[in-house]
Amino acid sequence: MRDEETGSWWQQVTGEAIYGPLKGQRLQAFYHDELTFALWRQERPNGRVLRPDERIAGAGKYAPADWEQRMTKVPVTTSATQDKALEPRTLVIGVKINDMSRAYPFETLLKQSPIVDEVGQMPIVIVLGDDKKSVRVFERTIDGGKLELLQKPNTSPLRLVDAETASEWDFTGRAIGGPLSGKQLAKIPMLNDYWFDWKTYNPNTTLYQLE
Repeated sequence: MRDEETGSWWQQVTGEAIYGPLKGQRLQAFYHDELTFALWRQERPNGRVLRPDERIAGAGKYAPADWEQRMTKVPVTTSATQDKALEPRTLVIGVKINDMSRAYPFETLLKQSPIVDEVGQMPIVIVLGDDKKSVRVFERTIDGGKLELLQKPNTSPLRLVDAETASEWDFTGRAIGGPLSGKQLAKIPMLNDYWFDWKTYNPNTTLYQLE
């Protein structure tokens, strides 16, 4: 990214200025969701949608709908040595906590959701939405106690149940039934990224694998 005020270049993943007068400065990160429109609309029926700029759309400057498919055919180039544990453009969910990072292959999440894990000594849970595309990560502690979360079978929309109190949780991380009703799990930032890119900016990352 390039800012108009100083002409500095900013790295997309880290938010750090890598060239120009502001080199070394870093943009403040904000929590964000990456959801399908259908799921977002379900959670936010009165939400507002940013309308495409017709001038840009008319000039063909927006990425085409098949951008992801096109990118799979583009050669990967990076200054770092490629880690061949996964194919370079394998999609992963990247989580970084307390200088510890771990990558979770999206295909693994399709086979095992939720994933109960610990990163940087923080207990977390990774959950795949009903649409099989949207992902959220939460700290799985309430009032200082760890929760073991399981998906409740045959439920739509998705419901999780904790082993400690049998309370039910929805995809927003909120307890909607049981002794913990009304409690909210803290959201953890995550990045939906290609393996080669995540590895480049997190060279010491570990890789989650099914046992």
